[in-house]
Amino acid sequence: MNYSETIIIGAGAAGLFCAAQLGKLGRQVTVLDNGKKIGRKILMSGGGFCNFTNLDITPAHYLSQNPHFVKSALARYTNRDFISLVEKYDIAYHEKELGQLFCDESAENIVDMLQAECHRYGVQICLRSEVSKLHRIEGAEIGAFRLQAGDAHWQCKNLVIATGGLSMPRLGATPFGYQVAEQFGIPIVPPRAGLVPFTYRETDKFLSVLAGISLPIKVTAQCGQSFHNQLLFTHRGISGPAPLQISNYWQPNESVIIDLLPTHHLEEEIKQAKQNSPKQMLKSILTHLLPKKLVELWLEQGMFKDEALANLSKAQLKNALDLVHHWRFTPNGTEGYRTAEVTMGGVNTNYISSKTMESQRVKGLYFIGEVLDVTGWLGGYNFQWAWSSAYACATGIHTADL
Repeated sequence: MNYSETIIIGAGAAGLFCAAQLGKLGRQVTVLDNGKKIGRKILMSGGGFCNFTNLDITPAHYLSQNPHFVKSALARYTNRDFISLVEKYDIAYHEKELGQLFCDESAENIVDMLQAECHRYGVQICLRSEVSKLHRIEGAEIGAFRLQAGDAHWQCKNLVIATGGLSMPRLGATPFGYQVAEQFGIPIVPPRAGLVPFTYRETDKFLSVLAGISLPIKVTAQCGQSFHNQLLFTHRGISGPAPLQISNYWQPNESVIIDLLPTHHLEEEIKQAKQNSPKQMLKSILTHLLPKKLVELWLEQGMFKDEALANLSKAQLKNALDLVHHWRFTPNGTEGYRTAEVTMGGVNTNYISSKTMESQRVKGLYFIGEVLDVTGWLGGYNFQWAWSSAYACATGIHTADL
């Protein structure tokens, strides 16, 4: 029987960072993971450059059934704290847009940093160690939990679940964390794919010929939340930062409203053009402002009638304005966990301490990172939640034993 004071299941961002923080506090800690290497999701994040945090982190950037849950952890370990660690390791980084910070060289820099921190503070990492059995030991003098990982049997006082969600199953995602919560009577907010591309309904599949075309838009969900950023047409649907962001606020069968020219006032521009060049055609105005292929596709599909501006009726003008500023897009659905950046839902935070990440029902059992019902916006927010929740957990474990 192997013993470790604290066992962390999951060698991702939250698990590794929590382990390093515990090690730094002089605690004995072991990380178990079912994969062949650590930080698999980190390595492919941000196009391989890891958007490790954001310059603007507030609780408003997170979704949870309990919107106050994130406040304590985010306040105690901030984006500035993690940036300081990155700078300590001389990792070059840059701001891409909207406060998003990326590594200059590779996401491997962040994984190497976390591995170095774990090594420095004596953390034991056991890979290819899939946990098959887990139970709590009542009244044990040493260790409150016993588990089997591969052929090894372990006992520990504290158990930290850092197994993430269901997104990107090819990277080893499993529902293990949710199963542990349910095993100990902790409710789960039903999980679903988040920060994920939308797919076309059958009636919209003609748009697939636009694959590869990108443009800046404003997209608004029925709840009123909106985002300004890029939209990318794909063969299957729409993607890009704006659709990914709004997917977290979209519900099945709802529509989103897309403004294809959010920085323009098309009606005023048409009126001005009508005065200056009344013989100019509507198509000419639209192709000057939008991708030509999109406008030509609208024309082919009979979605608007080309007409000289002087002859444009009120109904034709309204139709053009609706096409451009109020495109009502009803997704068939999303691409699901296969391409989702994150998993929404998860372990219900009403049953978890916001200060320590410990279960309020089971002493010594902790949940951190994506496995919880906390989902950040696109742009480094989910990594910051991993760092902040991991820090809160490590501090909570350490303080409990003082």
